[in-house]
Amino acid sequence: MYRKHFGLTAYPFEPSVASEDLFESQTLREAQARLRHLLRLRGIGLLTGEAGSGKTTACRRITSTLHSGLYRTFYIPLTTGNVMDMYKSIAWELGLPTERNRASAFRQVRAEISRLTLESKQLPVLIIDEAHHLRNDVLEDLRLLTNYAMDSDPRLCLLFVGLTELRRRLGMAVHESLAQRLVVRHHLGGLSREELPDYLAHRLRLVGCELPLFEPEAIEALYQATHGMPRPVGRLAHYALTCAAQQQVRQVSAEHLQTALEELRP
Repeated sequence: MYRKHFGLTAYPFEPSVASEDLFESQTLREAQARLRHLLRLRGIGLLTGEAGSGKTTACRRITSTLHSGLYRTFYIPLTTGNVMDMYKSIAWELGLPTERNRASAFRQVRAEISRLTLESKQLPVLIIDEAHHLRNDVLEDLRLLTNYAMDSDPRLCLLFVGLTELRRRLGMAVHESLAQRLVVRHHLGGLSREELPDYLAHRLRLVGCELPLFEPEAIEALYQATHGMPRPVGRLAHYALTCAAQQQVRQVSAEHLQTALEELRP
């Protein structure tokens, strides 16, 4: 749509940006620091944030820096089933055959985690994304999965990633045992107002544009509409650039942002 008009080599706000090309915002740096701390502790961590805040992006960034000889990362994005469904997903990621009952699946997964830790000298890192969808019994079984040698020998790093409601759920009495085991809790915020111009410039630079395509008033309108959440920022900026290209102008104005907002309203 607007690539030719602005002379871009690709669309600037696609989610598939390489890990090394991610914008180093303050909130991303803080999340990375917390996740590194979690890896050192070999415990259970919680990463929450509003939709579009970049939770999965933060996980992708930190895991891309891990030495493959020292860490084995397993990512589970589907978390709506029962306990057996969860074990099947984990077993599949571990390259294990599927067991027929819960007890066998539990022992199988634990045995493979122990093998990786004790024989291969690799720390298994299990990331459960969209964890706010997890059922209570699944959460409890995952907690038990980290208990080795009467809870004295941590062999698995487990990270729950989900929306803000997951933090509230884990504050309920039914999840007290799991909440007490959390060694890292971090809530991911959005880009600050001061960071947003640099973020836009960074994403545009990646697709061959060094010019400021967004007027200051447009950037302020973009921040107010999205609160700096990266995914909504990219989506709204994409539509605003389309509006500017359709009008054959070289910069995005606040009016273009307003038009884009109206187009995105259901």
